[in-house]
Amino acid sequence: MEITQKDVLYIDEDLIVVNKPEDLPIHKNEFMAVDADYLTKLVGMHTQKPVFPVHRLDAKTTGAIVLAFSREHAGVLTTQFEKHEVEKQYLLLVKGNPGAGVFENPVVIKKKKKRVAAITHYNTVQTLQTSIDYRDIKGVELSLVQAFPKTGKWHQLRQHFAFNRTDIIGDTQHGDWTLNRIVTELTGYKKLFLHAQQLKFKHPVSNEIISIDTGIPEEYSNLLVKLDGYKYQHVEE
Repeated sequence: MEITQKDVLYIDEDLIVVNKPEDLPIHKNEFMAVDADYLTKLVGMHTQKPVFPVHRLDAKTTGAIVLAFSREHAGVLTTQFEKHEVEKQYLLLVKGNPGAGVFENPVVIKKKKKRVAAITHYNTVQTLQTSIDYRDIKGVELSLVQAFPKTGKWHQLRQHFAFNRTDIIGDTQHGDWTLNRIVTELTGYKKLFLHAQQLKFKHPVSNEIISIDTGIPEEYSNLLVKLDGYKYQHVEE
């Protein structure tokens, strides 16, 4: 794997924003192989500069992520994220039709095993009624949803949508495993449909507002097209 110019959404002498591929951790951890790929390593190879992470995206989540070329600027940017001064919009595909509103369920912090406050605003953009029948659901609906997390907790979006039974497609930790398997069988896609689409933040040096929009990943519209008109009857094992 490598980061190429097509993955670069913005770059200047102080920072870079890249469109992170799926299944790529942000930085190295003790469980990874010595030669494993991770984002800061690949961006460093592409830019030939030291690279410092600013915020987090799960390895399976794709989309816009900011990195700095100095510890000082990384610190300034990280403070913006910690103070919730950065505007974030995610795009996801979910089971059902959540409509529009706010999720305020507390979410679990992985390492501390306790629940903490979390807030996610969301809006449904498009809903498709498929021909998938399984369990007691006839014609499973899938929705393209915009989510605007106001806090940044571990797996916040994945937990919020799972708690409200509108699981994110491809979420193998909190989601609907049976539906994930059906979707993969019908479309060939085996991925988490969670994408960091937009970011708006203040430049750490010039204070200019930087607005980033990755657009809609091709796989999202492709999956909806593939499922439109499919006939499928799931039989419980």
